[in-house]
Amino acid sequence: MSITTRRGDDGTTALLYGQRVPKDHPRMAAVGALDELNAALGLARAALPPSAEGRKGDIAGVQKSLVAMMGEVVCAEEDGARHAGSSFQKLGEADVGRLDALIAGLEAGRHGAFDWATPGANPASAALDFARTVARRAERQLVSLGGAGGHGLRPLLLAYANRLSDLLWLLAREAAE
Repeated sequence: MSITTRRGDDGTTALLYGQRVPKDHPRMAAVGALDELNAALGLARAALPPSAEGRKGDIAGVQKSLVAMMGEVVCAEEDGARHAGSSFQKLGEADVGRLDALIAGLEAGRHGAFDWATPGANPASAALDFARTVARRAERQLVSLGGAGGHGLRPLLLAYANRLSDLLWLLAREAAE
């Protein structure tokens, strides 16, 4: 089986359970932004020094959560119940809680979010700041998707996206030190 199916040559793509939509559909724009965020996080993880193995693990965990998030977002609203009952990994309150705990730990360690910073102190902090901007774009796409007729988006996804960009700001400040 080839990665090249040629089914998208007409400008459409498949949602999770096979429904075809235009490649510029709001749902695909949101999934694309989340996919870009996942790649940006991979770049940031690779840019961290070997001494930051714990942070690399934190970022890898976020990447796994993003895959679950993409699976839900790429599901048509009418297939929401089918997805909810499936064995696919799903984003939960514990995922938001993990981000909250990481944020609290960074803030307690004096990596506050109250000062403006210019990205680029070093490759790792620059990559984390880049990932943060991609996270904010993904968040805007999710908000747009939720507002465009509802589309069955769970509020938890928006909470996760919002916390994630906050976390990335703090991680970039930590990496800049």
